[in-house]
Amino acid sequence: MAFLQWRRFNFFDKEILKDTESDQVYDKLKDVNISACVSGRGQLIVGDHEGYVYLINKQLSLNMFKAYEIRVSHLYQLKQHNLLVSIGEDEQGINPLIKVWNLDKMEKGGPLCTRISRAIPNNKATPVTCLVVHENLNWMAVGFENGSVMLFKGDVTRDRHNKSRIVHETSRPVTALEFRTQGKNIFLFVVTEASVVSINISGKQDAKNTLEQFGGKLGGVVMSDHNQDNQLVVARPDAVYFYQSDSRGPCLAFEGEKLRLHWFRNYLIVVGKEDKTLPRPVQLGGQTMEMNIVTVYDIQNKFIAYSAPFPDVIDVLSEWGCVYILGGDRKIYQLQEKDTQTKLEMLFKKNNYTLAISLAKSQQYDQEGLIDIFTQYGDHLYSKGDHDGAIDQYIKTIGKLEASYVIRKFLDAQRIHNLTKYLQALHKQQQATEEHTTLLLNCYTKLKDVNKLDEFIMTKDREVDFDVETAIRVCRQAGYFEHALFLAEKHGKHEWYLRIQLEDIKQYQRALQYISKLEFSEAEKNVKRYGKVLMAEVPQETTELLKRLCTDYRPTDKPLVDQNMYDGTVGHIEKAQAENFIHIFVNNSERLTEFLEHMIRVQPNSPSLLYNSLLELYLHDIVHETDSMKKTERVRKTEELLKNPDAKYDLDQAMVLCQMNDFKVGILYLYEKAHLYQQILRYHMEHDDYVNVIETCKKFGQQDSNLWVQALSYFARKEDDCKPQLMEVLSQIDKKNLLPPLLVIQTLAHNSTATLSVVKDYIIRRLQMENDQIAEDERLIKQYREDTDKKRAQIEELKTTAKVFQASKCNICNHPLELPSVHFLCEPHSYHQHCFESYAENDSECPVCAAENRKIMDIIRAQEQSRDLHEQFHNQLQRSQDGFSVVADYFGRGVFNKVTLITDSPARQTSKSPATSRYV
Repeated sequence: MAFLQWRRFNFFDKEILKDTESDQVYDKLKDVNISACVSGRGQLIVGDHEGYVYLINKQLSLNMFKAYEIRVSHLYQLKQHNLLVSIGEDEQGINPLIKVWNLDKMEKGGPLCTRISRAIPNNKATPVTCLVVHENLNWMAVGFENGSVMLFKGDVTRDRHNKSRIVHETSRPVTALEFRTQGKNIFLFVVTEASVVSINISGKQDAKNTLEQFGGKLGGVVMSDHNQDNQLVVARPDAVYFYQSDSRGPCLAFEGEKLRLHWFRNYLIVVGKEDKTLPRPVQLGGQTMEMNIVTVYDIQNKFIAYSAPFPDVIDVLSEWGCVYILGGDRKIYQLQEKDTQTKLEMLFKKNNYTLAISLAKSQQYDQEGLIDIFTQYGDHLYSKGDHDGAIDQYIKTIGKLEASYVIRKFLDAQRIHNLTKYLQALHKQQQATEEHTTLLLNCYTKLKDVNKLDEFIMTKDREVDFDVETAIRVCRQAGYFEHALFLAEKHGKHEWYLRIQLEDIKQYQRALQYISKLEFSEAEKNVKRYGKVLMAEVPQETTELLKRLCTDYRPTDKPLVDQNMYDGTVGHIEKAQAENFIHIFVNNSERLTEFLEHMIRVQPNSPSLLYNSLLELYLHDIVHETDSMKKTERVRKTEELLKNPDAKYDLDQAMVLCQMNDFKVGILYLYEKAHLYQQILRYHMEHDDYVNVIETCKKFGQQDSNLWVQALSYFARKEDDCKPQLMEVLSQIDKKNLLPPLLVIQTLAHNSTATLSVVKDYIIRRLQMENDQIAEDERLIKQYREDTDKKRAQIEELKTTAKVFQASKCNICNHPLELPSVHFLCEPHSYHQHCFESYAENDSECPVCAAENRKIMDIIRAQEQSRDLHEQFHNQLQRSQDGFSVVADYFGRGVFNKVTLITDSPARQTSKSPATSRYV
């Protein structure tokens, strides 16, 4: 019974079941006339023709109870409930009874029978051929020899509230019934020797679907497990057929008579006939018994897991992880499946790695175990020279097996295609490192496989599974600049893109356009890095980019008007500092001038560095310009820059620049701006510009009178005939009294051209002025002496003689005096008391003389306060041109002598009382 060309293995160990206590062959069923067998819920269950049911547990203990009076014909053990459903006879004739046994409850030495009902379709007695119960305990179906199928709906464990109906009738006996749940629908498979029918019993009406016009025999039908999608399996002499609820599925063709089918795990167990015979035991009548072949098929992996002959197989059961075969000799044979590792080792010895992998997957082998199989298989194929097959297996180990183990095997140039395939798989599974990317790209370049390189790099929607920078570097080194540029642009590697454009391809215009599309921070950074190169190659475009970058930068690929502007939102202005880019314009002063002019025009508050740089450029151009028109224009621009009130150039640096370049207009303007009038005068003196020397003194003499003194010294040292200038200088010195005549004469004594006629008028005028001053001083001295003598005499008179008050009128209201009155010794002055009290600020001071007395007292206090101001005195003495006047002034204040002040003013000599003011 060869099953095509499937490989045969011995994956089960066969042994005869022995009693655990006596270690002898288990023979407790040797005298049992078996009629039905079933297993489940940890027991092997056997029914006989005497009506007994035998329960065998894992310890092989045998329990029995009387189920029927005559015989047991069918048994069904539910998987999810410890319920046993049986069919048998208690009376002679055809009278099948259905009994449901609760194996968890014992009663009178046996399990509790919860239900007894008859199985007679349409009241026509006929033998039962098959039985099936649904796991939800709501459905039970019984098949009969007359071709009828009775369906019971309701609680299986109770006879009450149950409804039964005939769901199928045919002329041929029913050989198998099976339930299948599919979603919310429940299907009942009905198999006869002539057909296979599927009935949907969950609807209001039974929907029948004939799947096949030929069926199977009793025992030749089984349901597969969920690994095979719970299909109905039907055995026929030519093949084994699989059925879904709505159609026929695949079939496995092999010939031979199939007596019984059984499903264990993912194996299909087939019991078939064999020609050999074996004598029956004597106690069974001495007849010969047939030998059956039990074959275990692995449907999923397509191999025979076990095959061996057994004597006259009664049934095949499975429990406790093993297969039990009940033979005609009443012995129980146990088939124990080998563990997965043992099975794999058997396959490895035969180098059957493909099957080993398939087996490991079906056995839910762990990932590490599968990786080890793939590795061994790959090594095997590699040793045989099947490098293509080997690399396919090694690819399955990615993520677990060290990649270097595989790569070293294929580094040979003749294996570069296999290595490329493995490296591609590494990248797809995102297990590649930088070195792997480098190696793969080198493989592409060595093979000159541009198509593969394009597919790997330049596919726009492809998921990136490699290190981008490594790929860029390798492509660049290999000369595939377009690929490197594609990667750099796609992944935002701006530095790589620009390096390739500028250093390798020399496409400066494209590099500049690329920078213009970057965001502000990236654009600024890359302009600083590559600005010199771009300025040297594309100066005009680079200058325009810098202008945008330093004012209001926006990438060129972004719209000028965005949604924020429509919403009225003022966007943030991004701009770089222009002074950071001045170094880029090396050797291109023309573009730098253009850039600085633009920045200063657009941003007048630009930093001083920009103004200083632009001024330096202007001055440099003035010095080296040969075209007179251009030079004049440059001078004009320079003057405008210097005189611009908003210009923020550094004044000191601007002076240095103008002096270095001998820019006269700028020098004089900056001196004047800085109030350096003496520097202006000295500049004209150095250039012997007599006219401008005089003009400078006239223009700034008010701010700095010392200019005339310096002009006098300057002209006094000149041997040229400069009499007009000297005369004018002397006139100003004389008018402003800037120098004593003696110093003027001493200064002019050094000039041989300055004759007496030059200073004659000056000397006469000065001597006359001094004579007049002396006369005036003598007059004042005489007057002060006379006033002093007069005051002293008055004081003495007040002290020694009586004072007669003869005033008849009040000096305030000018009315005749009346008592009470107030008299003062000063004039004397007399007042009505009420007038005095109304107008006087002080009751001890004459109102008329108070103002004059206050002036005198203020002068005295000022002199007193300034007596100790020695530091101020010395400072004034050093700064003053006429030190004698300063000394005289301080001498007059009493700084140099101790003065005792008499603060008593002309005192009030009369009281306000009537007694003292009554008499005149």
